[in-house]
Order: sequence, then structure tokens, then C-alpha cells
Amino acid sequence: MTSGNSLPRALEPFLRFAGALRAHGFLAAPEQTQSFVAAVGLLGPRSMTDIYRAACAVFAPSPERMDEFDALFRLVFHGQTLGAPAPFAGDDDEVEAYDAGDGGAPPLELDEPEEAGLEATTLERLGARRLEGSSEGAALRALRRRANAALPQQRSRRWRRSKLGRRPDLRRAVRLSLRRDGEVLQLPVMSRRPRLRNILLLIDVSGSMAQQSDSNLAFAHALTRSCQRVETFTLGTRLTRLTRALRIRNRAQALSAAAGLVADWDGGTRLGEALQAFFNVPRFVSTARGAFVVVVSDGLERGGSEPLAEAAERLSRLAWSVLWLNPLAGDADYRPETEGMRAVLPFVDRIGAGAHTHQLVDEVLSFARRSAA
Repeated sequence: MTSGNSLPRALEPFLRFAGALRAHGFLAAPEQTQSFVAAVGLLGPRSMTDIYRAACAVFAPSPERMDEFDALFRLVFHGQTLGAPAPFAGDDDEVEAYDAGDGGAPPLELDEPEEAGLEATTLERLGARRLEGSSEGAALRALRRRANAALPQQRSRRWRRSKLGRRPDLRRAVRLSLRRDGEVLQLPVMSRRPRLRNILLLIDVSGSMAQQSDSNLAFAHALTRSCQRVETFTLGTRLTRLTRALRIRNRAQALSAAAGLVADWDGGTRLGEALQAFFNVPRFVSTARGAFVVVVSDGLERGGSEPLAEAAERLSRLAWSVLWLNPLAGDADYRPETEGMRAVLPFVDRIGAGAHTHQLVDEVLSFARRSAA
């Protein structure tokens, strides 16, 4: 006789399957697990095929991850050995930074590992990376505390009461006049309610930026959690959108999900072509209109300066302002001497230091004050 708190043995594989899905980055909420068990009960399954179809209908894995989903199903329900799972992938948010239709061959992949961070390269190296997100430093706590007050703002279409506004508040004026027998002693006015500007964060994850990748992504997560209107992309040999992953509240989980999305960690540097891929997607372009654009990169471009200059010019026309944070700019004697930095210099409003998290935070929080001065 089973105890009142124990579950029937027949339910154990269904619960283990949901746990395995969550452990490998799939969405498997408790409500979905309950629906999975209920669906199997309604089907009255006559074979494992019926259970598999119920699992696909309830958990709805993306087509790109069906192989991993099938492997987990075979592991739990058939007892087969599970191979190495594929990295967590997004929907359609990864765009290769080369044009396959221009007649050229796709970039080569490295056969032998090279020490990352020494120099930029044109080669594409795909791989995974583990991001450390154990603790939040004082700089990130300051960012979360001061973001709403210090980041650039713009006037929204909503109105509010104000003593210095120019638009008469006729509705309030009528209400006040009813209290004073039709007399209006002072005409109330309104002004537009301010709101934070959209922020577009572009982070270089090439080999020359390898030492800053962990801190840059931790900064991106803190900024995303502090503001509602932040879009984050990584640039290297590909363009990858990380916004959805960085919206996860838990920082360790968010960075783990982001690490699985990016395939070109510590690889080549083709910023111009990655930005051209950004402009080829209309919904990506909309995030740059009137936005405060922050680029974190050393500008060691190996894809040619002309595509980078064209992309930077177009970005400057769309954006409210462009802040370029370069790890090398912290040196007092720094001068933009690389071909890539010289190409973007006419289209950037400020080049700031970006070697450490506190420098990223200080530059972003102080930019609005510098622009107003």
C-alpha cells in the first residue's frame, strides 16, 4: 500500500521527462506537465507513439531542436543512452554575417585551436562558452539603482500635470471652475511625460574581446533588468539576438541561456557584415530608430572598413546617439588608429573606456549628462 504523499509509479517517467526537458533548456512548465499526463490519459495510449505525439503537442519543441527532444524522449521512455545535447538555440534570431549569394565561399572554420584574445581574425570559429554569473558587483548594483534617473530620456505622447507646461489642461480647468462658481484664477497646464529612450546594445564577442565577454554579458543583463526597452545583440562573424534570454530574472540562468545562443564566441571579427545583417531584418532596424546605441567593441575589424563605415553611417542616421565603448580607450594616450575605428569615428558621438564593468556603467550613466552639457 502506498503512502498518501507518494505518487503512482506510472507517473514517474512523465515527471522525469519534464525535468529532463527543463534541464536541457526546453520550456516545460508545471501546467504543461499536467496537460501531458492528462493528454496521455485521454488518448488511452496503445503504444509509445501515442505518448510521443502527446509530448510533441503539449511541449511544442522548435523544429531546430527536435533531434534533442527525441533523444530525451528515448532516454526516459526507452532507456537509450543520451548523446551530447545541442546548445540551446533561439528561433530566428541568429543571422550569419556573410552573404551566401554574393558568389563567395562561406568563412572557413578553424581545425586547430588558437589562443583567443591576441588578435582579430577573419576566420569563423563556432563553439560554446560558459559564462560566469555568480555575483553582482557594486557597479552593476549602481546601474540598477540609478538607471531610471540617469539614462537618456525622451518626451512620450502621454501628458501630465505640470507647472511649466505650455498646453492648457482644459478638463482640470473646468473642474476647478465648478468649485469656484465659474471663476478660473489660474489656468492649469500640462507637459509631456518623459520616458527612457530605447537602448540598443551591440556587443563584440570576437577573439580579441574574449577577456571582456563575461563582464560585458553580465552588464547587458543588469541593463536589461533595469530598463524595459533594451535590445541586445552580439557581433562577431554572426549576428545573434540575446534580448529574450537576458530578460530572465536569475542572472546565472540568463547568462547560461545567452551562452547557448551565441555560436561564434572568440572567433573572427566581421563587424561591418554583422551590422549589414542587422539592417537586413526590418524588425531589428526598428529597434535602432531614435535609440541610444551602445557598441562595446575594440574595432579590430578584419572584414574591410567600407562595410563597417556604411553600417555605422546608417546607424547614426537612425539612432538618437551612438556611444562606442572600447577596452583600449581607457589609456590616456589612446588614439583611434585601427582601420575599423577610423572608419566609424565620423559617425560616433563619443568613444569611451570599456575595459571594466565600472567603466561601462559610468559611461552609460553619464552620457545623458555629457550630452546636455
